[in-house]
Amino acid sequence: MLFLLITCFTFITFLYKSLSLEPLPLWSSEVRLLSIWFWKDFLIFIPFKKGFLQAFIEVLDPFKKGFLQAFISSKMMSLRRKSFSSRVENVEVNSEMSVLDLSELALECILEKLPPEGLCSMASVCSSLREKCTSDYLWARHMKEKWGRVIGPAAYREWQWHIASKNDSSFFNQAKQRGLMTYLSQFWPISLVRCNSSNSFKKKHSTPVDSIMYWYLALESGKFWFPAQVYNRENGHVGFMLSCYDAELSYDPRTDTFQARYPPHGRRAIAIETGVTLDRLRAPPLDTSPHDLYISVCLTELCPGDHIEIQWRRNKEFPYGWWYGVVGHSETCDGNEYYCRCHDSDIVVLEFNQYTPGSRWRTTNIDRKDHREEGNEADGFYGGIRKLQSNEEISMWKRLWPSDVLE
Repeated sequence: MLFLLITCFTFITFLYKSLSLEPLPLWSSEVRLLSIWFWKDFLIFIPFKKGFLQAFIEVLDPFKKGFLQAFISSKMMSLRRKSFSSRVENVEVNSEMSVLDLSELALECILEKLPPEGLCSMASVCSSLREKCTSDYLWARHMKEKWGRVIGPAAYREWQWHIASKNDSSFFNQAKQRGLMTYLSQFWPISLVRCNSSNSFKKKHSTPVDSIMYWYLALESGKFWFPAQVYNRENGHVGFMLSCYDAELSYDPRTDTFQARYPPHGRRAIAIETGVTLDRLRAPPLDTSPHDLYISVCLTELCPGDHIEIQWRRNKEFPYGWWYGVVGHSETCDGNEYYCRCHDSDIVVLEFNQYTPGSRWRTTNIDRKDHREEGNEADGFYGGIRKLQSNEEISMWKRLWPSDVLE
């Protein structure tokens, strides 16, 4: 306590000695009447010149001079900090850009990277983005990536016919809302999705129902049945191994599989198969009805070792299916490539090596020059032939090869 008293007394004595006892100017009494808060406001809002300020400071005594200089310096630094902070805030506010502020090229690059669910979300933001996000240019890539394997000319004709036959467009409203809700429900609450989807698509400037986006969503919703072909139908039934049959397909988004409806065989009812995976599907390689004979154009060039598909049906009431086989050698040929003349023969031998040797399904012969439909009620009827040119098609058949040899 004694130490504290001595320290305070020493400080007060030093302060008193340091103060000047010289008389102040006449106007100093008026200055003393001014509040320090008045000077604070005065220094902030009045842009005085440096010369005037310096002259004013010089007339003060050393203590007041130092005090005022320190006060002014602190206020000026505070003003500078506030000014800089204000500029930073303005920069930060101005730096908040909207997606629509981007250039057309930049925005297009971003939209091209979005998945279908992202485009659906962006389309519900505003009319400008809706117009961009529903364009055929963006959806054509998604259509090709997901549905290009199974969508062919026949499916496209079916879609065009479907559009023309739906004058009330009730199907399209359900399909597009169902498809959009399927995507958006993964990210938003169901109540919000229903509200947004119903409001956004009821606007005046909606995308035409014949756009690629609506076709994509119709396929995704499972409401649209389209023609395609199924490998090893009826879950790989032994009677259909290494075959490919026409069917009507519908996508099931819950299981990511398809439902297939096969045309009736004679008097039999329509066969339905569920759980068909995408790797068992293909778009029809030829624009030919399963009930029509395909006119072969490759007969003159067929040689042993060529991979082929041939039409076959059990009887003439049945539709054709496509069966995989290879061109073999005749019985009189030993298979020596230097002496083989099978390619000059009028008879072409077809082999189906998934069957055991000696089976009636193992081989068949066709006339190279005058082939139409050949066969009988016991062995079935063989129709048109197409030669497989791509390694992708051949590899697909080999992946489907049965684990056991068929009888």
